[in-house]
Amino acid sequence: MTLASSRRRVRGSARTSVVAIPAEPVNIGDAARASGVSTRMVRHYESLGLLGEVARTEGGYRLYGPLEIHALRFIRRARDLGFSMVEITGLLGLWRDRRRASASVKRIARAHAEDLDRRIAEMQAMRRTLMDLLDHCHGDARPECPILDDLAGGSAPIEAGVRAP
Repeated sequence: MTLASSRRRVRGSARTSVVAIPAEPVNIGDAARASGVSTRMVRHYESLGLLGEVARTEGGYRLYGPLEIHALRFIRRARDLGFSMVEITGLLGLWRDRRRASASVKRIARAHAEDLDRRIAEMQAMRRTLMDLLDHCHGDARPECPILDDLAGGSAPIEAGVRAP
């Protein structure tokens, strides 16, 4: 059996490791190991139609070839970069279409980067607000708490056993 190998970036690290992709079809467990995706996610991606028609043995067991394993790696890397499943579906279609325009790929990636920028700005604003609330909270035995007041929309505290209107 010949093996094609591929380089895969280890999550959270600049190191790469060579992971062999079997040239012959393999079962779901081996495909999961070769792609770095759990067997549950392999089934999920297959159910979404991202892998196309997967071959099966006479007994009904799935068989994954190099193309499916490459697609699984593609999906995993795209998920690592935070692409949505809708975006990944589009990117997979473009990846498989050798007549594609790279402008289409760039448009999807740019929109995703802009969405990330927006979400980062929102999270930074949330953090600033939380830090301001923390700065104003005494954190002692007093019942007054600006954090709870803010969460309650600035309303007065509710007395025990009395419901707000």
